[in-house]
Amino acid sequence: MWIYEKKLEFPIKIKNPDARLAKIMIEQYGGPDGEIGAALRYLSQKFSMVTPQAQATLNDIATEELAHVEMMGTIVSQLTQGLTKDQLIAAGLEPYYVNHGLGVYPSAASGVPFSAAAFQSKGDPITDLYEDMAAEQKARSTYEYLIDLTDDPDVLAPLRFLREREIVHFQRFGEALEYARDHLNQQRYFFMNRK
Repeated sequence: MWIYEKKLEFPIKIKNPDARLAKIMIEQYGGPDGEIGAALRYLSQKFSMVTPQAQATLNDIATEELAHVEMMGTIVSQLTQGLTKDQLIAAGLEPYYVNHGLGVYPSAASGVPFSAAAFQSKGDPITDLYEDMAAEQKARSTYEYLIDLTDDPDVLAPLRFLREREIVHFQRFGEALEYARDHLNQQRYFFMNRK
């Protein structure tokens, strides 16, 4: 069952458009360590998890990451509302504009389009959960760098919220790793049916 609450996980109401910020905020939408990659990574990896708890953790976090995709798309969209040609040119957004107008397109801040090649689904629960923990730390770092580059309180508040969620996800993946390890380390006994 899918339940979608038609509101952002955290309210976003940016009053001041800013082409420079839009250009860098797109990183957490479609960059290699961004929210689209996280959602797809976790949804793909859940199928090879060995415990129901680990599967549920991946599914829960993957769907929350989809909410974060929506938030980052909203930030980029609101930062580009009403920009002038001169503002686009000053920020170096002409190539993006030529290809996508002011639409939100999944790419890194460098302009490289999103690719599933940025993440892995190895099929080994321990390997995948370590990758997930590293992914959450990389996302946390990226949010901190984005926070360093703005003083707009309307942008800072949702970025800080998203950074904190990355920390929680890291902790939850650590718990899932313990469940998976415990399961894989259990002694297994096999009995033969003798007649």
